[in-house]
Amino acid sequence: MQIDLNADLGEGGDFDQELLTLVSSANISCGAHAGSATDIRAALLTAKQYGVRIGAHPSYPDRNNMGRKVMAMTAKQLQLSLLEQLTSLQNLASEVSVAIRFVKPHGALYNQAARDLTLARQIADIIRSFDDSLTLVGLAGSQLLDAGREAGLDVCAEAFVDRAYQADGNLVPRAQTGAVIEDTEQAMQQALSIITGQRVMANDGSQITISADTLCIHGDTPQALKFARTLHNRLNEAGIQIRACL
Repeated sequence: MQIDLNADLGEGGDFDQELLTLVSSANISCGAHAGSATDIRAALLTAKQYGVRIGAHPSYPDRNNMGRKVMAMTAKQLQLSLLEQLTSLQNLASEVSVAIRFVKPHGALYNQAARDLTLARQIADIIRSFDDSLTLVGLAGSQLLDAGREAGLDVCAEAFVDRAYQADGNLVPRAQTGAVIEDTEQAMQQALSIITGQRVMANDGSQITISADTLCIHGDTPQALKFARTLHNRLNEAGIQIRACL
């Protein structure tokens, strides 16, 4: 049994260096929601050092809200923004001789595309036009993955160690109490339940089915490093390999 473990990095967080010794994939900010060129370059270099698979983490261009609020953008505006972000990260990656392997939208863009097939198709088409060899990472069971498959992209289904779920399989909005899991044991139980049983308890107490190829730990939370270290150890103890998706 194996699982990919990923983290959102290059956002100016405190734990990037340590997290990159524990994960198999890194979602690197493209600078539109957080992170400086220095932060991003450092994350790319450290990912290269540890053989971590690198992906682009584009977002709505909204640093004030860290890309976590939906922005009203025309299709053309979104296309130009995402292409600019992908190009920016690709240029930085080229400078340090590493390749971008996948794309995982960030924040509100990710969550909106999980439910909105029109937006999901637009994102998938933008990625395909940029580089059709890139894998699209999205919420397990989401419209975004459906759109990626329609566009002929490889896809990787994602679940979360540190986020609570609603009964419909979407994430609990961050504005709601309990949306972010802060208890280590709760997070570990959720992660192992997803990996070994393809199930997770929703916030209403129901059990939902989730088939995931990769698990995410948000790198900007105070408990990120503890979660990553503990999960890394639990997976090793269980004989579950940590290996990049696709």
